[in-house]
Amino acid sequence: MNSNSRYLEDNYYEPCRKDRRDHDDRDRDRDKKNQTEVTLKCSSPGSVAIPVLADPGSTFTPTSLTVNTSKCCNPCTKLEFTSNITLPVGFVGTLSFQIFKQCRNQFTPVPVGPAFTFARTVALVVGEASTFSFFICDCDSCNDDCCTYSVVITNQTAIELGATITNATLSALTVCQVNKCNCC
Repeated sequence: MNSNSRYLEDNYYEPCRKDRRDHDDRDRDRDKKNQTEVTLKCSSPGSVAIPVLADPGSTFTPTSLTVNTSKCCNPCTKLEFTSNITLPVGFVGTLSFQIFKQCRNQFTPVPVGPAFTFARTVALVVGEASTFSFFICDCDSCNDDCCTYSVVITNQTAIELGATITNATLSALTVCQVNKCNCC
C-alpha cells in the first residue's frame, strides 16, 4: 500500500463510515420509540363435568387466567382456548363456549368476541372424544388494566346427557407498545 492509497482510505471511506454511524443512531432512536413488548401467559389445565339433564342456561367455568397490562400502551391480546370433550353413549346436546373478561373496577364480566358452538343432534351409539378449540383477539383494553379472562360454557338444550370437558387451557399472547401511549 502506498501513501496515496492510505490518503484515499482515510478521506474517501471516512464519510461513508460517518454516514453509517449517523444512520445507526437514527435507527436506534426510532427503535426506542417503536419498542413493543410481548407477554405469553397460560392457565393451568382445568376440567368440568356437565351433569346429566343439566338445565338449559346452566353455566360452567373450566379455566381462567389474569393478564396484567399495567406497563403497556395500546395492548392487544390473542386468547386461545383448547380442550378435550368426552361424550357418553346417547349424548345429544349443544354447548356454547365464550370468553368473558373482568377488569379492575368492573362489577360484571363482559363478553369478548362471539360464542363458539359444539353440538351433537343425533344420539351417539358409541362414546366419542374430540378436541375443541378457538381463538379471538381482544384489542379493546386500556392502559393500566389488570383483567381476568374466563371461559364460560353454557348448556343450550333441554336434552343433555352429560359431557366432560378436560384439559381445558386458556393462553394469552399480549403485544403492546412500550413508549407510545394514546389509548382510551
